[in-house]
Amino acid sequence: MDYKALAQQTAQEILGYYQDSSGWKVVKNSKKITVSSKASKKFHGNLYRVEAMIPESTSKLSDFLFKPENRVTWDKSLKMHNMVLKIDLDTFLCHTITESFAMGSISPRDFINLVSLKHYEGNMDVISSTSVDFPAYPPSSSYIRGYNHACGYICLPVQKNPAYSKLVMFVQTEMRGKLAPSIIEATMPSSLVSFMINVKDGIKTQKIPSRRGYHHNGHSSFLKKK
Repeated sequence: MDYKALAQQTAQEILGYYQDSSGWKVVKNSKKITVSSKASKKFHGNLYRVEAMIPESTSKLSDFLFKPENRVTWDKSLKMHNMVLKIDLDTFLCHTITESFAMGSISPRDFINLVSLKHYEGNMDVISSTSVDFPAYPPSSSYIRGYNHACGYICLPVQKNPAYSKLVMFVQTEMRGKLAPSIIEATMPSSLVSFMINVKDGIKTQKIPSRRGYHHNGHSSFLKKK
């Protein structure tokens, strides 16, 4: 699979969602976080758009969201988030296992996602993610394998206050299993607000190392499953 081409395609999809202003319906507004949704064109479910202001520079915010290390220390929705294939400095495959949520009515899922960071004019960063098949990590009987259609974050500087960033997140997750769509629609907006709160709290407490700490020797590196 051409992971680089797929990452580029996914980033363009995220940009398209950001530029699309039609058809969004606000489904939750809490703690200065706005959640909107519209029908996904990828599956029989919703595409969610979540917007918030984050008191951090765009470069530090995008690094914080992109790097897999320490993700589980601030993202309370995850029990595991490990890089399993490093493709280059800005692209990797990640194996993620979620916690159960909605008071246990939605059991943990696992995902294999292709994650990529791309920089655009105006100091805009796009972190994109989409699920892929990866033979080294086949689905197991321990978890239902979910599927993320094009998801991601757009990080933008606030022109009048560069110490703040605008964060726009897009989510369209196919949980799979035997869940009723009504359960997902009822619980997803609150879960997305909780995630944004975790971002705000987590970025305050964590030191964010420079991306220059990531070294790349020109070849993809494989991390064996443990």
